[in-house]
Amino acid sequence: MEPFVIITGASSGLGKELAIQLAAKQHNIILVARNEKSLLEVKMLIEEQYKVNVIVLPIDLSIAENALKLYDQVISLNVAISSLINNAGVGLYGEFKETSLEEELKMIELNISSLVALTKVFIQYFLKNGGGKIMNIASLLSFLPFPYFSVYSATKSFVLSFTETVAAELEGTNVAVLALCPGTIDTPFHSDKMWNTNAYQTNKPMPVEKVAIAGVKLLEKGKGKTIVGFNNWFISNLPRLTPDFIMIKIKKYLASQKK
Repeated sequence: MEPFVIITGASSGLGKELAIQLAAKQHNIILVARNEKSLLEVKMLIEEQYKVNVIVLPIDLSIAENALKLYDQVISLNVAISSLINNAGVGLYGEFKETSLEEELKMIELNISSLVALTKVFIQYFLKNGGGKIMNIASLLSFLPFPYFSVYSATKSFVLSFTETVAAELEGTNVAVLALCPGTIDTPFHSDKMWNTNAYQTNKPMPVEKVAIAGVKLLEKGKGKTIVGFNNWFISNLPRLTPDFIMIKIKKYLASQKK
């Protein structure tokens, strides 16, 4: 049997679209997310259209210990794994003094702890089994942390930093660790308040298909990071060119609600 690509957060949005585009290139897929019903719908769609093998593993990765349970489940399948895409993640918008601590701690578990655990165990797996690729989904906010997205921005800054340092450690091996850095994507990920920020109005959300195309290309390339879209690349470089006191005002304006 041909190897499988694991995609977390695969029941909707970018994860679902990555699964579809990889299946179109005849990759077998392991779909991971909490919602089993949605995963089964994606599985049916892919299998009918592309005639590849799709396995569904429903699990809640906002509980970090479940990352290791997921790994055990994958190993018990007795199939080869070629790549892991750590796409699962959540966001939260609002003033930090008022946002839900419970939601933020779950966000850290999902966006950071589970990602770190899965990256570690699959690096070890790939080193023992002929190599592989891990693609972590970072963000434009990895470069440009926004007010009102305080914990989310911090998790995505972590993801990029972690990915780049681990990739450097693995240079010269048969394991690649990559970072995809999209800006806003037109998916159900966003709340109404997020949609109403100046940032979303001035830098229009990108179609999920376009972001997934960039992700597939990065996975095939197997090296480095990709900032999706010229506008996002330009914005990501603003902090290098702009004094901090001006940059803070720009970020606060972009993250604020449109009047």
